[in-house]
Amino acid sequence: MGMVVVSDASGVKAPDGGWGWAILFGCFVITGFSYAFPKAVSVFFKELIREFGIGYSDTAWISSILLAMLYGTGPLCSICVNRFGCRPVMLVGGLFASIGMVAASFCTNIIQLYFTAGVITGLGLALNFQPSLIMLNCYFDKRRPLANGLSAAGSPVFLCILSPLGQFLQDYYGWRGGFLILGALLLNCCVCGALMRPLKAPKKGGEAKLQSQKKKKLLDLSVFKDCGFVIYTLAASIMVFGLFVPPVFVVSYAKDMGVPDTKAAFLLTVLGFIDIFARPLCGLVAGTKWVRPRCVYLFSFSMIFNGLTDLLGGFLAESYAGLAVFCVFFGISYGMVGALQFEVLMAIVGTQKFSSAIGLVLLMEAIAVLIGPPGAGKLLDATHIYKYVFILAGAEVVTAALVLALGNIFCIKKKPEDPQTKKEVAEKELDRLEDRSSEEARIDSVEVECFLKAEPEKNGEIVTSPETSV
Repeated sequence: MGMVVVSDASGVKAPDGGWGWAILFGCFVITGFSYAFPKAVSVFFKELIREFGIGYSDTAWISSILLAMLYGTGPLCSICVNRFGCRPVMLVGGLFASIGMVAASFCTNIIQLYFTAGVITGLGLALNFQPSLIMLNCYFDKRRPLANGLSAAGSPVFLCILSPLGQFLQDYYGWRGGFLILGALLLNCCVCGALMRPLKAPKKGGEAKLQSQKKKKLLDLSVFKDCGFVIYTLAASIMVFGLFVPPVFVVSYAKDMGVPDTKAAFLLTVLGFIDIFARPLCGLVAGTKWVRPRCVYLFSFSMIFNGLTDLLGGFLAESYAGLAVFCVFFGISYGMVGALQFEVLMAIVGTQKFSSAIGLVLLMEAIAVLIGPPGAGKLLDATHIYKYVFILAGAEVVTAALVLALGNIFCIKKKPEDPQTKKEVAEKELDRLEDRSSEEARIDSVEVECFLKAEPEKNGEIVTSPETSV
């Protein structure tokens, strides 16, 4: 364990604006690159198959490795952030992401692509994604649900931009030129990292000295003692098994119905367009006075909504129109889940432990990300019926919602106070003591003044008496 660069500026009140809007913009861009880039790279797969004489499953591993690095390196990112701070980690991550894609443009076989475009670029994106969320948590408190919703909207926005851009680059410059230009674009992650200015704690004599001497674990495993965190991690891991399955298979489902390729691909555009508006709107609702204390239940409702959409889609979507309606409702529920997942985690563990908690949660989700879509693919290979894939995905997401909701009712709610509440109570108690001491000082001064006015002859004046008379 070592000394820490305190990026979260514990003890500093979140400004809820000001430079926080620049932080929000940086987080929006980073979220967009992190989630959309693995999907956007898939437009180059046919060219790679032709170039290296390989199969589609071989090229699909590039996206899988990217996602695995984004999720699986969570604890490593937590350690780096707790040791060096958010800004340096993000600057290094931006360089890694760019270098990985630039190096990939010179590769001569698929194994080299796994290492460059997969491992190096994936690590770079991971080193940007997690610190950006931590900084967003530091700069926003009252407006944090809205900020989370707006930053999460970066994912569908960038997906709508990067996919056609990738196709354009491939048509005009080939896959090598496309990778080179995408690598240059990823240097914008460094710009976003430079925006992450840490909050400075006010110096108050001995308190500042005590703060500077404070040591913090590089990876705080004590979060597992928090029942709320354990339940959230379990629910999130179950959810990820089925959450990403429908977007992967919906286009293939439409093509098997005989729908033309262009029309089938338009389904993802519908899903992404709805998702763009669903995330910030959900964040706005989650930030209201009545909803925010019950944000866990709104998150559970979002997962149930998503799971039921999958289940009904599996039974009712038997035409292109049915799939289009499914994508509309899936986009709404998917956006709600995306806007709330990290907001709920922040509310459960608090600011102090969030950097460690998010790394551990992403690690657990990485396992589910790698197993979920391939497992659904095996089910499809065995049955050749898409309905079963959607039903399985829906059942997994609904199960996750029930785990979170029931766990909150029977376990999380029984906690006397969460870390955030304890902090607020401590601040209020400190303010009360300060007010009390100032009030007592004011009362003492009033009493002295009254004493001086009431008996002036007994205070500083010579009173005639037998002992003082000459």
